[in-house]
Amino acid sequence: MRVDPKSTAKRIFPVDAFSCSSNCPRFSMKDLLLLYSADHKGVVFSWAKSGETFGEAVFSTGMTGYQETLTDPSYHKQIVIMTAPHVGNTGVNTADKESEKIWVSGFVVRNPSPIASNWRSEKTLEQELIDAQVVGIQGVDTRAITRHLRDRGVMRVGIFSDTTLTKDEMVIKVRQVPVMSGAFLAADVTTKEPYIVNPPKGVATRFKVAAIDLGIKSATPRAMSNLGIEVHVLPLDTTFEQIKSLSPDGVFLSNGPGDPSTMTAVVELVRQVLQEEIPFFGICFGHQILGRALGFETYKLPFGHRGINQPVIDLTTGKVEITAQNHGFAVSAPKDRDFKTVYGNGRVTHISLNDSVVEGMELISVPAFSVQYHPESCAGPHDASYLFQRFVDLMQTPRLGLRENNA
Repeated sequence: MRVDPKSTAKRIFPVDAFSCSSNCPRFSMKDLLLLYSADHKGVVFSWAKSGETFGEAVFSTGMTGYQETLTDPSYHKQIVIMTAPHVGNTGVNTADKESEKIWVSGFVVRNPSPIASNWRSEKTLEQELIDAQVVGIQGVDTRAITRHLRDRGVMRVGIFSDTTLTKDEMVIKVRQVPVMSGAFLAADVTTKEPYIVNPPKGVATRFKVAAIDLGIKSATPRAMSNLGIEVHVLPLDTTFEQIKSLSPDGVFLSNGPGDPSTMTAVVELVRQVLQEEIPFFGICFGHQILGRALGFETYKLPFGHRGINQPVIDLTTGKVEITAQNHGFAVSAPKDRDFKTVYGNGRVTHISLNDSVVEGMELISVPAFSVQYHPESCAGPHDASYLFQRFVDLMQTPRLGLRENNA
C-alpha cells in the first residue's frame, strides 16, 4: 500500500510502512508486510526491544487482555497487531501470565501508555517486552493494517527498527519466513515434563484428567481443578498406554500453535481415546484435532479469529456466547445435518456468527465434544465457562458408547 506523503496518513505510518499487491510493482507483495521505524519526525518509532523480527501477521480485537495474549503459546511465531489504539495502561503482573514466557514474535501498537497505572502492576509493558527481548513498533495505524489483513488475509511480516537495510533487503528477509500452513509448532511449546495441578484447598478431588499440552494456558488446568479435577498435564509425545496407566476419568486436549494437519500422532491418540470411550474434551487446537480424528479436513482461514469478543451461537439452545478465540485454522464439517463417523453419529453444536465457521462438535454415542474457543476466558468473558462443568458431567455420567449400542 502506498501512502501519499502529503496526506494526514503520513502521521500514522511512513511511506511503504507496509507494502503489498499490484499497487507496489517494485515488490509485487501480495503476501508480505513490512513495518519499520521511520525518519519522519514523530511518525513511527521503534518500541520495546530494537532490532528485527519476523512471523505471521495477525490482529487481535480485544480491548483488554494484552498480557494474556502475549503469554499465550498459541501465538508462537506470530506478530500480533492490536486493534485497540491504547495499550499498556495497566502494566503487567505475574498473576496474569498464561505461561512462563512471552510467545509472540513481535508486538504492534498504535499508542502505548507511557506509564502503568494499576495497583497490581509490577512493571510497564514496554519494560516487560524489553526484558523478554521482544521487538515491537508503535505509532502505526493498527486499524488500517487490520483492514488490510482482512481484505488480503494474514501474511508474513517483518518489523525493522534501527536498521540500515534497504527495502529490497527487508523484502528478501521477509520472503524467507516460513508460512503457517504446514507448520509443526506444538513441540516448541509443550511441557517437557508432566506435572499435576491439584484442586485448591477446600475442594475435594472427584476426578482425574489427562491433559495433553499442545500449548496449554495456565488458566485452563486451574479452571478444571476448581471443579475438583486432578489435572495431569502431559507432554505432546505422551502415548495412549501412558495415559491409560493413569486410569483417568477423562482426556483433555488443549489449544496450541501450528497447522492441525501436521498433528498425525496426536490425531491417532485421539482415535484411541474415542475407541476406548474415555470422556474427551478438546478446545481450540484440540477441537481441530478431534475434527481430523473424525475424518474431517481442516483449512486455513483468511485472517482467523483472535480476540475476546467473538460471537458464537449454540445450535442446540439458540443461546449466543461472546467468546475468547485465537485460531487461524478451522474444521470443515457439515453444519446442516448430523454426520456419520466410525464412532457413531455426531453433530456441529456451535457456529460463529461472524462467518459461520464450525465452533463446536459432539459425538452422540461416545462421550466426546469440543469447541473452537477458550472457555477458561483469560482474558475474556465467562460465557463459556459452563463447558468445564459439562466435562465434569460427562465424566460423572458417560453416555452409552458404541459397544453397548451395538450389543
